[in-house]
Amino acid sequence: MNSANTAWIMASTALVLFMTLPGLAMFYGGLVRTKNVLSVLMQCFAIAGMVSILWLIAGYSLAFGEGNAWIGDFSRILMSGVGKETLSGDIPESLFMLFQMTFAIITPALIVGGFAERMRFSAMLLFSAIWLFLVYVPITHWVWGGGWLGSMGLYDFAGGTVVHITAGVAALVAAMVMGPRRGFGTASMMPHNMTMTIAGAGMLWVGWFGFNGGSALAADGSASMAMLVTHISAATGAMTWLVREWIKFGKPSALGAVTGMVAGLGTITPASGFVGPAGALVIGLLAGIICFSATNYLKQVLKIDDSLDVFPVHGIGGILGTLLAGVFSSTSLGIFSGYGFADGITSMGGQLWVQFIGVVVTVVFTAVVTLGILKLVDALIGLRVNKEEEIEGLDIVLHEERGYNEIS
Repeated sequence: MNSANTAWIMASTALVLFMTLPGLAMFYGGLVRTKNVLSVLMQCFAIAGMVSILWLIAGYSLAFGEGNAWIGDFSRILMSGVGKETLSGDIPESLFMLFQMTFAIITPALIVGGFAERMRFSAMLLFSAIWLFLVYVPITHWVWGGGWLGSMGLYDFAGGTVVHITAGVAALVAAMVMGPRRGFGTASMMPHNMTMTIAGAGMLWVGWFGFNGGSALAADGSASMAMLVTHISAATGAMTWLVREWIKFGKPSALGAVTGMVAGLGTITPASGFVGPAGALVIGLLAGIICFSATNYLKQVLKIDDSLDVFPVHGIGGILGTLLAGVFSSTSLGIFSGYGFADGITSMGGQLWVQFIGVVVTVVFTAVVTLGILKLVDALIGLRVNKEEEIEGLDIVLHEERGYNEIS
């Protein structure tokens, strides 16, 4: 066991959990209307609890058990055979399992943004549980658990395909299946508390150092470079979105700045261990421009109510970053060079082809399976609250609580 690496992954694990609780919960919570703030916070907390249990029971084993090219096995059910001294590489396997658990938690929590303010709490729990096993676990095994995409040489350092594309595509499918919120496009649906959202966004930025830097699974140069490029891309994404918004609408907004930051973070994630700082600058710039355009196109042209912009920010960002990892990992781009292609791949074209396959497979598999799960849950218990419940707000209807109580 390497004590330095173990200490770093312990810290990274705490940082990644901090991204969901309280980071993502507050980021999303501030973006919804007052009558639904507790429902969003509750969904994030409940997902954290439920996924933790499911990951212990079978999720980890099926994702990281030896198995075959498509799925793991049952050798680590309830952490069977794992003791205090059992290692995964040079860190305790219990720690590796816990670190990966925090990734499994944040991915379905991200999807919450696609159906915010209209899904039943029971439907959300059932959907998230099934989705974890049928979408997240298999793709995790394919990419990180010894499966066929990782064997091909797919570059996904910290979750471009595993986390961001899966969450983004699932959120888009959910938004399309459930339909828009009542009043979407006609009534005002402004964020109720931008202070909360910006605080949550800051927590996401800080936590992302553990997300990407921790994915090196060591306290070394790869981890520190991943942290540097993560920060550069986030900063560039924030400033690019801010300026693009300023030009288009005449004023820069705080919401635009933090959304651009998240776009920069999501886009650099798959490439973070393979590219250099100059490459990260370009990736953040493209993230700000492309994700900004995608957000406006989805809402204004396609009229799809992906409530909190999960697909245009995380989905498009994950796709873009996964492809750009195949470009900026090249060692022949001068100051924009990265650290080389995967073993057995000798050209940018070869790496890009593998990245493209990874993107297409992840998008198609996630979309098809997510659609099936949503149809199943709808048939079993119903996905959406009724009109009167949606108008009253999910906080009172589903939880008999209010986020803000008037003081007489």
